[in-house]
Amino acid sequence: MRKIVYGVLALTVLMSCKTKEVKKEVSNEVAVEVNSISEKWITLFDGSNYDSWKGYLQDGVYDEWSIDGDAMLFTPGEKGGKNIITKQKFTSFELAIDWKISEGGNSGIFWSVFEDEKFSEAYHTGPEIQVLDNERHPDAKANPKFHQAGALYDLVQPTSDVCNPAGEWNKVLLKVDHNKNEGSVTLNGTIIVEFPVHGAGWDALVANSKFKGWEGFGKYRTGHIGLQDHSDKVWYRNIKIKELN
Repeated sequence: MRKIVYGVLALTVLMSCKTKEVKKEVSNEVAVEVNSISEKWITLFDGSNYDSWKGYLQDGVYDEWSIDGDAMLFTPGEKGGKNIITKQKFTSFELAIDWKISEGGNSGIFWSVFEDEKFSEAYHTGPEIQVLDNERHPDAKANPKFHQAGALYDLVQPTSDVCNPAGEWNKVLLKVDHNKNEGSVTLNGTIIVEFPVHGAGWDALVANSKFKGWEGFGKYRTGHIGLQDHSDKVWYRNIKIKELN
């Protein structure tokens, strides 16, 4: 009887050790997978600081930009032009960002911003994804809707209005891929805009917009990500980017 008891105990201990080993292996696999994901995505804002950002044409971040909970908050001041840009430059990428606009508000997300004193504003070079209160702002009422939320501003209008109301969060995924010459905007899970990002197709879009003849607009494949001061209160959070090879 004693031998049987000892045998059962030994088997139990052995099975326990094997279970721990399996759990450890699974845990390690999950850790590797999480690390792999984190290596692909670069966090540009996690709710704690502006370390990845600077003011356009200045070293620090403008005072109008603060932190509200886990979000960036822009509160307009007396003077405009307080756009911010990433310190790092990007060429082909996927940018994930959440935004929330105030009632009647307007803002924008830029890419390929070329920072130079001869361009006084980030929008002089950087194309813009519109951030807007579609219910109240007059830009959303024009038809076609080239200035509606999610539009490639003045270039490509969204196929549908899937924007949440002012005061609610919206999720954007902006894809700019110069390798495949493809760009797209996904708003709240729906692809609403697609466009070429260079070449004859891109040039034709610019030629049919307000930006026709602008010296630097859309000319730079590599540049900064930017967020716009449009004299309205706006929030941004969960900002991350993945570079495409």
